[in-house]
Amino acid sequence: MIKDGENPFSAVYPLIGYLYQVRTALLWSLQKLPAGADFLVSVETLDDVTFETKGGTPQELVQTKHHRGREATLTDASPDLWKSLRIWFEAAENGQVMVGTTLHLLTTARAPDGSAASHLRRAKRNVDAALSALETTTRSSSNKAIKSAYAAFLKATPARRRALLDAVVVIDAAPTIVDIDQELRTVVFSAVERKHLDAFLDRLEGWWIRRVLRQLTTIGDRILAEELEAQMSDLREQFKQEALPIDDNLLDFTLDEATHAAHAGSTFVRQIELIKASKRRVAAAIRDYYRAFEQRSRWLRDELVYVGEIHKYERQLVDEWDLVFAAMKDEIGESATAEARERAARDVLRWAEQSVIPIRPRVTEPFVTRGSLHMLADEQRVGWHPEFRDRLAELLATAGGGK
Repeated sequence: MIKDGENPFSAVYPLIGYLYQVRTALLWSLQKLPAGADFLVSVETLDDVTFETKGGTPQELVQTKHHRGREATLTDASPDLWKSLRIWFEAAENGQVMVGTTLHLLTTARAPDGSAASHLRRAKRNVDAALSALETTTRSSSNKAIKSAYAAFLKATPARRRALLDAVVVIDAAPTIVDIDQELRTVVFSAVERKHLDAFLDRLEGWWIRRVLRQLTTIGDRILAEELEAQMSDLREQFKQEALPIDDNLLDFTLDEATHAAHAGSTFVRQIELIKASKRRVAAAIRDYYRAFEQRSRWLRDELVYVGEIHKYERQLVDEWDLVFAAMKDEIGESATAEARERAARDVLRWAEQSVIPIRPRVTEPFVTRGSLHMLADEQRVGWHPEFRDRLAELLATAGGGK
């Protein structure tokens, strides 16, 4: 029922339903890993969520049904129940559901005691009672919306109905899409320090969503248990004391026009332009500045590092730069031509582009060093031209001040 103020054409609830499938697939996959299960998982293939063997044999099919709050009930004439049964009966007829495949109906709705669905729970099962209740419903219900589901059910022989219901497991009153958060936190609890659980889970779920998108858009693709296990292992390593997580979307970031334009007048860009470095090197600097700024901001927000550690790292970078910069000035001397000074300055920039100075021993992603040095160049704490501060002051004065 549409409530006052709601848009009847809103895509919110279908979207929640799809996201519920994705989160359910992750939760169930994580729950299977400790047992050493070797499986393939997919979303929207044979069912909402499908688990298969490495050989492609379906082991478990999952229908997910998400409702607001707990107001829904799974009665004997419930469309949720009958639509799921229709899918499974038709799949069985087409040979897609095999003997030994478990059929799960996972729903946030509650099955009333004594209902067909309640008899198909894992505990206190009574398949014969469920079958009798469903057969009675097909004779007494006039719900036209699920008439085709009744037809698929009745088309099967009594023996096949009984055999299929033997495979059905109803999981009612399941966690909502929001409640799954706590379920996921419980599963990954031992993987990381408690204070880092949210940051760990954010990164794991971000990877999972990207992986599901690839699976959805690649014909025949499936997600291997080993992929999830490897991602968990990689994240565990990144969250150790001597490491920090490097976010995939920053590793994959390519410079766009908006980001380029936003930084085109920045001091660190002017520093590079002072020494007549190529536009390609300017673009690389903007990319690395953005990536380092974003990554460091996330570390701070997630309390993976503290301001004091950032300041200590920046002092280290300034000290390393100071040695290289002083050596360059000694090498060119006081009488060097303008061209020689610019050439020597480009060598200092090359040092910055090629250096890897870890903020922690196992954080060796180059963009962190490069981008952090450009952040320092933006503050004029480091520079490339022998007289970079004087030259920048002249530029700013000419431009009327500011960036």
